[in-house]
Amino acid sequence: MKIDVVTLFPAFFESPLQVSLLGKAIGSGAIEVALHDLRRWGLGKHRTVDDEPYGGGAGMVMRPEPLFAATETLRAEDSTVILLSPRGRRLDQPAVVELSHLPHLVLLCGRYEGVDERVSEHAVDLELSIGDYVLAGGEAAALVLIETLSRVTPGVLGNADSLTRESHSDRLLEHPQYTRPSDFRGWGVPEVLLSGDHAAVERWRDEEAGRLTAERRPDLTE
Repeated sequence: MKIDVVTLFPAFFESPLQVSLLGKAIGSGAIEVALHDLRRWGLGKHRTVDDEPYGGGAGMVMRPEPLFAATETLRAEDSTVILLSPRGRRLDQPAVVELSHLPHLVLLCGRYEGVDERVSEHAVDLELSIGDYVLAGGEAAALVLIETLSRVTPGVLGNADSLTRESHSDRLLEHPQYTRPSDFRGWGVPEVLLSGDHAAVERWRDEEAGRLTAERRPDLTE
């Protein structure tokens, strides 16, 4: 997968893209991430990318010309252009898996009070949100998307079975996890996990996943 990120702050991504599993995915060539400064397509000698909203109101709005120019430069026949936006489709694990099959993503990171609506209507294939809250810009959301995509890319995780047991992999939260010591400050580990009975362990994990989901995220099973 190739990912192009259009942003006013390329430096936001530099350190996260070099560390942990994400750095491994990029270093191995499993995914390719390129950063593009939106001001490359800015207007005039000051590389302007925003202006006051028509109709008045607080803040500034990102102009359409730089974003259209960026997408038209980066888009290929197999590209999908995504605007990170709080009003977009909610990102969940099924969406991550769906997007992971696409060969090329162009991610547009909004800023200020928003993006000119003509970008959403005519330059973008999908608007995507990582949650029901507002960020200062789309950079953090784009980074979340890139990391989630890297985790489902073949060869990135050391143990592929990890994907099948993670929260949201099958509309359930992940079961509780324990490690050494078996007794910590008087709090023990469930006996079934020490039993060596793998079938019993699997039943316990399934039951606990169902219990936690019902308690904390019943909406996942509705």
